[in-house]
This record gives sequence, structure tokens and C-alpha cells, in this order.
Amino acid sequence: MEFLSTQLTGFLEALVYLASDPVTYAYISVSVFLGIVFGALPGLTATLAVTILTGFFSNKFPLEQSMIALIGAYVGAIYGGSYPAILLNIPGTAASAATAMDGHPLAKSGRGGEALGLTTTASFIGTLIGTVFLLAFVGLLLLVSKNIASPEKAMLALFGVLLSGTLMSPDLPLKGWISGLIGLAMAMVGMDPILSEDRYTFDWSYLLSGFQVVPVLMGAFAIPQILDGMRSNLSKQKPLPVGRIIPRMGALFSRMGLIARSGVIGTGVGALPGVGEDVAGWVSYGVGKSISKDGDQFGKGSLNGLVCAEAANNAAIGGALIPLLVLGIPGSPPAAALLGALKVNNVIPGPTIDPSFVLHVVAILVLASFTMVLMGLFTARIFILVLQIPQTVFLPIVLILTTIGSFSVGGGINDLYLMLGVGLVVTVMNTMQYPVAPLVIGVILGGLFDETFRRSLFLADGDLSVFVSRPGAAILLTLNVLLILSQTPLTSFIRQKIRLT
Repeated sequence: MEFLSTQLTGFLEALVYLASDPVTYAYISVSVFLGIVFGALPGLTATLAVTILTGFFSNKFPLEQSMIALIGAYVGAIYGGSYPAILLNIPGTAASAATAMDGHPLAKSGRGGEALGLTTTASFIGTLIGTVFLLAFVGLLLLVSKNIASPEKAMLALFGVLLSGTLMSPDLPLKGWISGLIGLAMAMVGMDPILSEDRYTFDWSYLLSGFQVVPVLMGAFAIPQILDGMRSNLSKQKPLPVGRIIPRMGALFSRMGLIARSGVIGTGVGALPGVGEDVAGWVSYGVGKSISKDGDQFGKGSLNGLVCAEAANNAAIGGALIPLLVLGIPGSPPAAALLGALKVNNVIPGPTIDPSFVLHVVAILVLASFTMVLMGLFTARIFILVLQIPQTVFLPIVLILTTIGSFSVGGGINDLYLMLGVGLVVTVMNTMQYPVAPLVIGVILGGLFDETFRRSLFLADGDLSVFVSRPGAAILLTLNVLLILSQTPLTSFIRQKIRLT
């Protein structure tokens, strides 16, 4: 209890400190607004919003202001995807795909405003639920993580890459693993962290520092989306009319239990490395459909189904930040972009992270959620107008912002070549249904895996038993092995036979 009291006191002090600074309101208002716009425009995503702002804020603004902008955009974009999902039946982001299932039928029946209002409040409460778990568990997990040494860190980093590859692959988990291994291989380029010798640089001085995080993020997340948007020819639809947006209190309070359950589910799913808010929304939606009394109405315009999806995908934000801050392993693709920003700002998540920084992140998340709900309820019609912007207008703007962001980090033309090269490779991977997130997570976690794995062997004189002699490392190694074995063709065949019998 004393520990939780200390956490709460520190959080309140951080909240008061941020709230007393007028600059905070300017940054958080603009970033949440931009985030909602990115989420509302089909083809743009929360990951792209965080990535672009990373290029503009990293190493140019104080860390605190950078975090305000990035987290504000993150929260706004996850929520903003609900606008086109409800009014156009086009999910603005992957996280809002489940929202469209009931949101659009509601809009078609003339209840678009009611759907938007309930979505906004459910998203707000869901974000707060994820924030509560973040505040409660991060401090405790940081205490536990102080006992994690190099062998555990190496196995944990590998587990994060494999798990994200397994869960993010649309068909074969092997494709996700290959994507993650490509990212790990890219992370090996540059100076050896143990021996300080150059590796795989081909005598090119630019590669001595390895692949820069921001151009890789821009290339992986922005370029393929821009190319895909240019290829696609989405016919512009006029958003369905909306009425009253501010929700009725009776409809909200009668669903508080449902929102709370969905928030807990979203936080738990979001805490899984590399999974993401879209999975959280679908899991919560599936649970709600299976146990709710009106489950048969899900997909036909159910307010309960709408709440299940939206409360969960926003709660997943807080969940995704738990492994990010404690272990340096992102819980979602936007969190991976956020990890890239921390890395650029020389902030190392994990046991050595400053606890006050964590409390500031929690306070920023709370302020961003309040800003989101106010904008959503009182300026929603502005964002509805945003849906009228054609892709031919905003895609070139995104390309310019992406180019400037990549160039501004290192200030060299080579960063642009790297961004374009990664973008083209990822575009090809997308056509072959290889997931992108494991590659980015591999690039970011590759340095941690490389250094801790080799340091473990160095201290153990090359004895691999160091990964089984320590209980924590042995458990994580077992999880890695079981994860791989669970996805082999033989295992799938055995499961199918058992199911048939």
C-alpha cells in the first residue's frame, strides 16, 4: 500500500506540474488534433502519426515536450479512426475495424451522432482504465525487472520479436518470424557493442552508426502507405448525417460495467508484445458477442458492440506502454514508433529508467485523454469535414512531412536513401503478406538482443548453459521454444487430429 501511495503521489505531482504549464496545453491540443485527423483520414494510421512527429521532435525539443506531442498524437489517432468507421464504413485505422461492425449500421439508421458520442466517452474511459493499470503495474514491474540480467534480457527481446511475428502475421507465423529476423539482421549493422569493431558496413562510413531508427520507421510505415494510397482509387463518399453527439447519461451509465470489462481486456491484450490495438478491439468484441445477452445483435447496430470495441482499443494504449517502459519491448506498432523516439532521445526503457519519467508519461496520457474527449464531443463536426479531403491532397503532404522528418534527424541525403530503400522493401513484403511490425520491432530490439546475448556468453566463457542455469532465463527460453513448436506443421496436424477425435 505504501508503494502504491508513493506512486499516486508522484503521479499527482507530475500532473499538477504539467497542468500548470501553459505550453503543455498548446502541445497537447495540437498533437491530439493532428492525431485525430490522421486517424480520421483513411490510409493514415496512429503509427504514421507518431512516426512523423518523431522525426520533427526528436533531439530538437525537450524530452518532456516531445513525449506530450507523441503520446497526444497516439491517443488522438486511435480514437480518430472511429469517424470514418462509423460514417463511411471505412476504418480509419486498423484499431477501428471492429468499430465499423456496429458503428456504420447505427449511422445508416440515423443514429450516427449517438454512435460517435458513445464512442468518444467509451474511448475516454477505456484510456483511463489502461492508464490506471499502467500506473499501478509499471512501478511494481520495474522493481522486479531490476533482477533481470543479460541472459533474461536476451531471451525477452527474442520472445518479443517472435511473439509479434506470430500474432501479426495474416497467414503463416513463419512469415512474421522471417520479418522479425530481417529486422534483427539490420540491427547488427554498425559498430560491434562488445568489441567496437565495424560489421557489415562495406567500408561505408554512414553505416558505422547502424541503420538510423527514424528513417527506418518512415520507410516501413509511411512509404508503403503512400504508395498504396496512390494506387487505390477510393470513391469519395459523403459522410452520413449525424444528430446529437453528446451522449445521454443514462445510455452511458448503463454500460459502465461493459466499458470496464472491455477496458481490462484491452489493457491485457495491449500488454502483449507487438500485438496492437486492433487485436484488442476484436478480442473484446468477440468476448462481448459471446457473453452479452444481445450478442445476436452484434454487427447489426448494437451500442454494446460499439462500446466493446472502442473501450478496448483505447485501453490498449496504456497496456502497450507497460512492456515498453518496463522491458523496452513495445506492445503495438505505434508503441514501437514511440520506442524509436525514446531511443533517439537516449532514453533507455527498463530497470534503469527514471521513475519520474514514467509518472510524467502517465500524467501526459491522462491529459491527452481529457483533451481527446473534449475535442470529440464539442468539435466532432470539424473532423467530419476532414473526411471530405481527397487523398490527392493529403498524401503529397504526408510525403513531404515524411521526407523532412527523415532528413532532419541526421541531416544527410543518405537518410533519405535509407527511407526509400526500406519503403520499397516493405512494399514488396506487403504484397507477399509479410507483416511489417515484427521487422521494425526487430530493428529496435536487435541491438538489445545482440549485446545482451553476446555479453552473457562472454561472461560465461561461451557456455550456453547460462541460458538454462538461471531460472528466469530458463523460463523465457522455454517460452521461446514452445512458441516456435506450437506453430510448426506437425503441431498443427496433431491439434487438428485431436480436434477431430
